[in-house]
Amino acid sequence: MLSLKAVSSAYGESQVLWDVDLSVERGAAAAIIGRNGVGKSTLLNTIMGVHAMAGGTLSLDGEDITALNAHDRAKAGLGFVPQGRHIFPHLTVQENLEVGLCARPKGSDGSGIPSYIFDLFPKLADVSGRKGGVLSGGEQQQLAIGRALAGAPKVLLLDEPTEGIQPNVVEQIEAALTTVREEMGLTILIVEQYLEFVWRFASDYVAMDGGRVIETGQTGARAMADVAHLVRV
Repeated sequence: MLSLKAVSSAYGESQVLWDVDLSVERGAAAAIIGRNGVGKSTLLNTIMGVHAMAGGTLSLDGEDITALNAHDRAKAGLGFVPQGRHIFPHLTVQENLEVGLCARPKGSDGSGIPSYIFDLFPKLADVSGRKGGVLSGGEQQQLAIGRALAGAPKVLLLDEPTEGIQPNVVEQIEAALTTVREEMGLTILIVEQYLEFVWRFASDYVAMDGGRVIETGQTGARAMADVAHLVRV
């Protein structure tokens, strides 16, 4: 579904990603783990096209999308929930979700906000007329995920979705992501430091260090304690 071959990325003359090979199968949930500063967020930003690739190729559902900009990658089927959420604070919840519709490819069925978003996150229906900037952190995270889902993505990229979120909202987010994966067949690639969440939710893990992939595996085939050293600061 999503495939990276020898992907590299840099900030000026400082290279951050080095020949990253990564493959996520259709319907899988893969988690990128590693210490702070090893290139996890840069990898997601590079996949999305927010940050330019310095080398390598990227394909989605068998199509080479390396040359596409971020907007066109979204229309090709990539949805992105960045770290810090980045919702529009002066727009209402309804308007934020409507912005997400712009990522839908031409010819998509339906023009309005999909009802399943409100089924996944009922709180968003309750606060639909409220400005995004006055929402709690947990509500903003649900809104950011809902906005990405409004674009009908094939692959959903999430950067630290549990960061700063209270436990009961983390449970709601986990339940929602499990639903869209298992019932809607969405493929998910997630950057996450919270290993307990990763081992409950993800099917696969990708460990990074120094801008490189150093280990991959299935979460169910390896004890969480065995990889804990990979994320310790």
